[in-house]
Amino acid sequence: MSEKKLGLSALIALVIGSMIGGGVFSLPQNFAASASSGALLIGWGITAVGMICLALIFQLLNRRRPDLEGGIYSYARAGFGDFVGFQAAWGYWFSAWLGNVSYAVLLFSALSFFFPIFGLGNNWQSIIGASVVLWLVHTLVLKGVQEAAFINTILTVVKVLVLLVFIAAAVIAFRIGIFTADFWGRLMLVEGHSPALFEQVKSTMLVTTWVFIGIEGATVVSSRAAKRSDIGKATVLGLLGCLAIYLLVSLLSMGVLDQATLGGLKNPSMAGVLESIVGAWGAKFVAAGVILSVAGALLAWTLFAAELPFVAAKDGMFPKVFAKVNANHSPMVALWITNGLIQLFLILTLFYSAGYQALFSIATAAILPPYLLSAAYGLKLALQGDSYQPSEGRSQDIALGLIGTLYGVWLCYAAGGQMMLSSLLFMPGIFVYWWHKKDIGAATIFKPFEMAIAALLVLLSVITLVMIYHGDLTLIA
Repeated sequence: MSEKKLGLSALIALVIGSMIGGGVFSLPQNFAASASSGALLIGWGITAVGMICLALIFQLLNRRRPDLEGGIYSYARAGFGDFVGFQAAWGYWFSAWLGNVSYAVLLFSALSFFFPIFGLGNNWQSIIGASVVLWLVHTLVLKGVQEAAFINTILTVVKVLVLLVFIAAAVIAFRIGIFTADFWGRLMLVEGHSPALFEQVKSTMLVTTWVFIGIEGATVVSSRAAKRSDIGKATVLGLLGCLAIYLLVSLLSMGVLDQATLGGLKNPSMAGVLESIVGAWGAKFVAAGVILSVAGALLAWTLFAAELPFVAAKDGMFPKVFAKVNANHSPMVALWITNGLIQLFLILTLFYSAGYQALFSIATAAILPPYLLSAAYGLKLALQGDSYQPSEGRSQDIALGLIGTLYGVWLCYAAGGQMMLSSLLFMPGIFVYWWHKKDIGAATIFKPFEMAIAALLVLLSVITLVMIYHGDLTLIA
């Protein structure tokens, strides 16, 4: 049976579907709690420039290196060697499947709005329900990536329609006087004082750092695209679509309710905003949107979480068993191992939710270094002129790579303590990499600069453990 390939619309839906999960529905409160309207505009401006550059870099790399089929993992490996590439794959995979545990919990937490029996999404009723959903998604993906992507496209369209309804209502209710009141946050008090504009802007970007995770979705499944050129298009179009939605949701909300009221809403705060506009049914409408949105994100990230180790195994970076596919060309073994781990951690949330939260804190920021490495590889390609003709100008691509790299550094900086915690995840990857290289009989396991990177990771892990011991870092998601 020949493999069905993904078209442009399916790739765009994967990008949007993976980026828009549950976070967008909490944006009004998340921003208002620590930033004024003016700070929010500045924060979004910086984020828009950085993320658009990042999307254009993915498009550039897809065009310059069409032989690389693993997206951000492949870029990290091509640019900086096997060990760095493995660590990028290791961190991305861990973050993807552990993030799906949180999506499963969030899904049933949202369902409790209609069925109170599910509580906070981590009681035994919720875990049973989440397990059923997990293995239904598993079965769907086993039937073929194309079929799963089709369902994701439907869910993406529906959740975007829900968000457009909210945006339309917010446009009607928007009042410029509310939006401009205390525009620079001089009267806003956080812990007894008014934060400086820089601190407000930084706080907004701590939020925007996470809502764009998934921008790389089309590159992860690049080997399954019908046309290579569609990968870059899907990345840019998906990014622009999500950026427009995020901007409108957050900025319009600041003109519907005053900042103090918005900051005090419980999440998903979009429900409170729409309820203030249309009445009680608005909150239920948003709750239904959360359910559909999270279900779509769960499906999209299941595809990514299985696809990346599958591609890495084909490249010889993960054990060969991960490269096995079934008759439908689905990454069968990678999917079973990934969803088996998700099931294990779903059970962990029932008996020891603090343990899961600690691991999620460690994994959350591990997805950011591959973004930085991809941007740095784009800059490296342009500087060295690899894949460029002598007559081709490179200055524009150099500028793009430089801005993207600086933004990648900013993302890691904005993650703060979570980046330190993620070193506890990358450090075990050193031993997994060593074991795998020994298993395949590699003549050289670590090059000198890779040894230096490994030593740095071990040092960061020790420092992080000391900081946790002294209470300077906490394992809170």
